[in-house]
Amino acid sequence: MMLTATHTNFLSISLIEQINVITILLVTVIFFLILLILGIMKSFKLKAENERLSESKRMSTEEKNKVYRDFREGHLYDNY
Repeated sequence: MMLTATHTNFLSISLIEQINVITILLVTVIFFLILLILGIMKSFKLKAENERLSESKRMSTEEKNKVYRDFREGHLYDNY
């Protein structure tokens, strides 16, 4: 009889410890999932920013590489 009571008491203690361990693991997993989601969102934002800056730089380079066109060609006065 005494052995059964001790065995039951031991099981309830170990179950409480297992529940605590599971709770800690769940909190840890949720924390790292949140960090992972925030990292993925930041990655997409940085990718969009990089594409925007690349497009801006490409347009700026195209403007610099344009051949100079004399704007006075169509003017009424003579071109000197």
